[in-house]
Amino acid sequence: MASNLDTTVTVFGGSGFLGRNVVRALCKRDYRVRVAVRRPELAGHLQPLGRVGQIHAVQANLRYPASVEAAMRDSHIAINLVGILAEGGGQTFDAVQAKGAGTIAGAASAAGARMIHVSAVGADDNSASGYYRSKAAGEAAVKAAAPSATILRPSLLFGPEDQFTNRFAALARLSPALPLVGGGANKVQPAYVGDVAQAVADIVDGKGKDGGTYELGGPEVLTMREVMQIILGITERERMLVPLPFGIARLMSLVLQLAPGALKLTPDQVAMLRTDNVVSDAAKSAGLTFAGLGITPDSIEGVATQYLWRFRATGQFQKKSA
Repeated sequence: MASNLDTTVTVFGGSGFLGRNVVRALCKRDYRVRVAVRRPELAGHLQPLGRVGQIHAVQANLRYPASVEAAMRDSHIAINLVGILAEGGGQTFDAVQAKGAGTIAGAASAAGARMIHVSAVGADDNSASGYYRSKAAGEAAVKAAAPSATILRPSLLFGPEDQFTNRFAALARLSPALPLVGGGANKVQPAYVGDVAQAVADIVDGKGKDGGTYELGGPEVLTMREVMQIILGITERERMLVPLPFGIARLMSLVLQLAPGALKLTPDQVAMLRTDNVVSDAAKSAGLTFAGLGITPDSIEGVATQYLWRFRATGQFQKKSA
């Protein structure tokens, strides 16, 4: 019987937040992992996730198809995790998340490899957000090049190194008040990055439906106000939650898009907050969710308690008794 070590999985964007977790999950299942990134010399942090020689980093830039084709050589499965939250220079939504996705799918098809593409809940051709429009265009490009590709659409990802819960916890440490764009009424269904990585690995194992589009959300549908309240509760900080109308938020984002770190806010991110980010009824009915893969997702409060303690005012953490 063939071992998973005989299967090479090329992970595009494997050094990012979700990528690190996917690489870890694949290594635990004994796959040979090729990590395709723009700067392979900066991917050394991935090596401890697997055994000696199990992980190999190679150079690939989605804007240069030849590099993508080279990365796919002799590979059996391609996974695309590449995505950006804000544009900069040549890294535009269209170049990375639309055309880039199609380039990977085309290379996978030419190599006879299976294709797994990670998109996002909210992908929509008609969205006011360029991010979501490019995600929809990327899905279409993937399906055109590889019709049997499996697409995964996670909701907002959270985990120890995320730019979601950590960002708001950091803001709460800096400011006595936190803004709620649009009043914080929009709904999200935060998904734990470890659960999404497990879903990707399960698809690699052959579970799931070929050509299916899975929507992956956590066990709870929450408003952004409720998410902020959970974060403040975990970090034991009392902060005012100040509603910020969309119009004012957009004007502020014209300046804050140039800000560093947790203060950064782009006009496109404001547009993203105008719509809910939850699993659709259609995906539930079709069994194209975590449940359809036999995965019970973790809640944001249950997981975030384990890493947001460092933002507490006391700086101390005591594990709760089992």
